Amino acid sequence: QVELVESGGGLVQPGGSLRLSCGLSGFAISSSAVSWYRQAPGKEREMVAVISSTGGTRTYADSAKGRFTISRDNGKNTVFLQMNSLKPQDTAVYYCKTVMWGTAYWGQGTQVTVSS
Repeated sequence: QVELVESGGGLVQPGGSLRLSCGLSGFAISSSAVSWYRQAPGKEREMVAVISSTGGTRTYADSAKGRFTISRDNGKNTVFLQMNSLKPQDTAVYYCKTVMWGTAYWGQGTQVTVSS
């Protein structure tokens, strides 16, 4: 069974940092690309970062460039999203996602709130 579980969210002040984790089970992260998405209240879900199966290619949304870093640890079967210089606009539920054989798998999400 393929499962993804996000963790690391919480409340942080503007300018602070958080590191989100996405633990995967049922398959190896080395076999597929993994993405981070977020959805804020009243807004559509948007992709914020993608890392290739090899880890050699990383893509970021314009809003995340220069502040967020996606990485993976194949030994721990985990993908991370390091978020620095957080802004109130980053407040959202963050989800990780992977696709295998045309099927998308999502985690349950973790809440990130940036507020003073």
